[in-house]
Amino acid sequence: VQLQASGGGLVQAGGSLRLSCAASSSMFNFMGWFRQAPGKQREFAARITNSGYTDYAGSVRGRFTISRDNAKNILYLQMNSLRPEDTALYYCFLDRGTGARYWGQGTQVTVSS
Repeated sequence: VQLQASGGGLVQAGGSLRLSCAASSSMFNFMGWFRQAPGKQREFAARITNSGYTDYAGSVRGRFTISRDNAKNILYLQMNSLRPEDTALYYCFLDRGTGARYWGQGTQVTVSS
């Protein structure tokens, strides 16, 4: 399984970005995003199940929206009201629930104050 993340960039606080993650497979239990800020551990941000159920970390709930285009096998993360603390390398992942988890290469999001 290959995952190609894109859409990161530099944005001012309060702005928006939309991340995309193109997947080579449509077979999954859930897909989602983790993020890793400089000097910190990777942390969960959001996920979506194959039935469309969504789940968010408390720090992004209400500001970020995860979705998926099933026809194109593309995962999205719409990020609104961005804050400097959202600055991180964002990784998409695909989990098949069998112990197999696949990761994209990461896309950098930088939010200036």
